[in-house]
Amino acid sequence: MGHLEMIGAIVYQLTRNLSEEEIKQSGFGPYFIDHTTGVYPTAASGFPWSAAGMAVKGDVIADLTEDLAAEQKARVTYDNILRMSDDPDVSNVIRFLRAREIVHFQRFGEGLRLAKERLDQKNLYYVNPSLDA
Repeated sequence: MGHLEMIGAIVYQLTRNLSEEEIKQSGFGPYFIDHTTGVYPTAASGFPWSAAGMAVKGDVIADLTEDLAAEQKARVTYDNILRMSDDPDVSNVIRFLRAREIVHFQRFGEGLRLAKERLDQKNLYYVNPSLDA
């Protein structure tokens, strides 16, 4: 959620002083009509952010794998923003957030490795699927 707040603040700072003509020319009009320059987290496609995208299963392996995927997807999004950005202030914040995604990915990877090792020690489902038989 902290990342959404930072990105939202960047969008607000970049759009708060736009003229009506700039709003029309930039393609920002539909967003402006609904939200003015308020922060309303949406995907680039226009779909609003929702907790429905957060997959939680209650299984340590599944959930950590999902966390790894989320961090990697966020990193790719930041890479894409950096390709499009020509504003050093925006790019610096995005680089900071991207670096955090990399560290989070590494920590989740360590957590996944530790969880697998501990499950292996207990001979649980991760290494013994015959438990379901």
